[in-house]
Amino acid sequence: MDTNWIQRFPLLYALPAAEHWFSIQINLGLANATIDAYGRNLVDYLRFCLQQSMVIETATREHIAHYVHHLANQPLARPTAERQVGLANATMQQRLVTVRLFYDFLVEEGIRTQDNPVRRGVYTPYKGFAGYRDRGLIPHYQKLPWIPSDEDWNQLMTYLKTETLRNRLMFALSYDAGLRREEVCSLQTGDIDPSRRLITLRAEATKGRRSRVVPYSVATGELYMAYLRQRQSLSRNRGPLFLSESRRNRSMPISIWTWSKAVQTIARKAELLRFTSHTLRHLCLTDLARAGWDIHEIAQFAGHRHTDTTLIYIHLSGRDLADRFQRSMNSIHVQRLALLHGITSTIDPN
Repeated sequence: MDTNWIQRFPLLYALPAAEHWFSIQINLGLANATIDAYGRNLVDYLRFCLQQSMVIETATREHIAHYVHHLANQPLARPTAERQVGLANATMQQRLVTVRLFYDFLVEEGIRTQDNPVRRGVYTPYKGFAGYRDRGLIPHYQKLPWIPSDEDWNQLMTYLKTETLRNRLMFALSYDAGLRREEVCSLQTGDIDPSRRLITLRAEATKGRRSRVVPYSVATGELYMAYLRQRQSLSRNRGPLFLSESRRNRSMPISIWTWSKAVQTIARKAELLRFTSHTLRHLCLTDLARAGWDIHEIAQFAGHRHTDTTLIYIHLSGRDLADRFQRSMNSIHVQRLALLHGITSTIDPN
């Protein structure tokens, strides 16, 4: 039993059925980020059940509806001008998926005799509704990811300069290679080839369980060599590349939560609260699209199985689209004027 998960989710381990289900997810070899999301989501539901004096095993659809109402109306820790209360649609979807999987387990194990109280929508892209028309508990919205403007990026760089060498390198690699936070935190010293400036991402460290090789820039290479010299003060052993510098966990591998907190600190200083560790990946893939990369090339670079996933990550800002539209219209305008000139030049002046 992993004591790290027990310390992180004590409430989850207090319920035998929840502990059993969660242990299965760990043993299945899911990515740490997925396991962490499952744990956080289920703990949130368990805490709600305790507050409402609900019997988890016998919850009804009415109880689940109360939980959805709770998610949609709970105060936000960091309210924005757009939303003061209620979780984002994607977060609510994620919470409900975890609860549904948990109840699937309870039904299969015979712990629950009724059907799963979390209604499942059977709609799938490009296939429509299989059988009868049934929808999930809440509508699914797919919003464009936020990416920083050039001004935002310059502001971030101002505060990044004050960060530790480790954090600067992790930031640079995350953008350069479009890495997920799990990928950058799980890098090993042997994964990087400084002579060719290439990173080998091992299959077990990626979300899609597909290995890939990606490049990084000269500037990032300089940061890498400087960090290696500093890393020797923490450990001379090969293994995890990024190590903790704190007194409590000195020389231990850095966790995804530590990295997320480091990025949040930078974003808070720069007053860009929407900036997260995943924003770097969004920005990288968007910049590749701006540079004229083909969608299939970007998908391979990102480690996506399907280009549909890549399209979710890539978006051009309104300013980008306006500039492209203007260039296209100017080009068409020149062509039309040329044709018009050709017509008028044939007119007999007499």
